[in-house]
Amino acid sequence: MKKTYLLLAVVACLLIASALFGVRIGEAAPDFTAVDSRGGTHRLSDSKGKFVVLEWHNQGCPYTQKHYQSGNMQRLQKEWTARGVVWYTVISSAQGQQGFVTAQQENDYLERMNASPTAALLDPTGQVGHLYAAKTTPHMIVINPAGVLVYDGAIDDKPTTDQSDIATAKNFVSLALQEVTSGRPVSIPTSRPYGCSVKYAN
Repeated sequence: MKKTYLLLAVVACLLIASALFGVRIGEAAPDFTAVDSRGGTHRLSDSKGKFVVLEWHNQGCPYTQKHYQSGNMQRLQKEWTARGVVWYTVISSAQGQQGFVTAQQENDYLERMNASPTAALLDPTGQVGHLYAAKTTPHMIVINPAGVLVYDGAIDDKPTTDQSDIATAKNFVSLALQEVTSGRPVSIPTSRPYGCSVKYAN
C-alpha cells in the first residue's frame, strides 16, 4: 500500500513539473489542436515534416508592440513562411485579461499590422500555453521536422521595449532557423524569454 501511494506521489510530481516547466530541448514537442482566428483547426502533428515556430502574442504588451510596430516580427514571419516554415501566433490571454481578442479583432489586427503568420491560434483556456510553459509575450519556440523542440526562449538578446535596439540585437529565432534549416545544430537552444507575463486565467 505504501508503495502504491509513493508511486502515485511520484506520478503527481512529474505531472506538476511537466505543467510548470513544459517540454525540454531535444524532447518531442507535445501535440495540440487549436482553432485559428478564421475558424480553421490546426494540429501540430499535421505539420510533421516541416519546421514550426510558435510565437506567443499580446497586442497590449509593449514588448510585443516593439516587434510589431517596428515591423520586425512581420519580417520574420514573411521570410520564414516563404521558406516553408509553419508560423503560429498563439494568443493565450484569458477572457477579461489583457491581450484577449475575439477572432474578428485578431483578423483586423493582422490586416492592420500587415502580419502574415500561417495562422493566429486562439488559446483562451491556456491549454497550448501551459503545454509549452509559455511565460511571456513574446515567447518563441522552434520545432524541427521530426517534431522535436530545438529552440525555446526570447526572440533576441535585447530585453527592452526600445525599437532602436532591434538593429543591433542578436535574433535567436532567426539564428536557430538558419542553423537547423542548414542541417546544423542550434548554437543557442535556450534563452530567458522576456516581455509581459502571459495572461492566463486566474
